[in-house]
Amino acid sequence: MQIIRENIEYDYYMNYAQKHERELAEELYQLICDVVCVKRTSIRIGGEDYPYELVKAKFLKLNQGHIEYVMECMKNTTSKIGNIRSYLITTLYNAPNTMNYYYQQEVQHDLYGGNEYGVVGQAL
Repeated sequence: MQIIRENIEYDYYMNYAQKHERELAEELYQLICDVVCVKRTSIRIGGEDYPYELVKAKFLKLNQGHIEYVMECMKNTTSKIGNIRSYLITTLYNAPNTMNYYYQQEVQHDLYGGNEYGVVGQAL
């Protein structure tokens, strides 16, 4: 649990973040600890069963950047989420693979105004 606290910079959130960010960071920390510390044979992520050791290894590599990404995703989500625990576990699991592309798309949207053109004058 201490490794997870250090990896996600838990103390920073508890000392300096706004109340809603502190609360979400606490929830994410508890969820990561639950996934990592409760040994089982497999964990269901996005409707698929994954080996516990694989999921544990990925969750132990999560860092503060991944937590920020998940918080940003939660802030921008307008859809009703039926199973928030499952949604967060899936988002955390996928964060290392999707975070960079997400931010690249944010920049693209800001640069090109969100129209159907990825590059000025070129249709996608």
